[in-house]
Amino acid sequence: MTDPAPLTAAQLVELRTQLLALNEELEQLIAQTSEGAAPVDLNEPIGRLSRMEAMQQQAMTAANRRASQQRLKLTHLALNRLERGEYGECQSCEEPIEFRRLKARPESPLCLNCQRASGG
Repeated sequence: MTDPAPLTAAQLVELRTQLLALNEELEQLIAQTSEGAAPVDLNEPIGRLSRMEAMQQQAMTAANRRASQQRLKLTHLALNRLERGEYGECQSCEEPIEFRRLKARPESPLCLNCQRASGG
């Protein structure tokens, strides 16, 4: 396997656009789920099964919200690396990250090999 080439100017523009869109999408998702992630009111007069369903839904919403917040943080870091001219470089081995990987996950700080090695 050959080493990936550094990103071209056109690829950087494309990925920047993708990162900005992802940033907007995640911010909207987090804002929309703030109410659904709030704890269930145990004093609300609903049946036991309805309360259990509400608690399960709240837990899933909260977990998805945390994952979105983490991805948003990675997106912000990727945009900062882009501004510094360090975007597309693996934060572990300092080799270029493949364009295909960045197209799939533009916020990725690691190349696929280092991601696998870290267990993620």
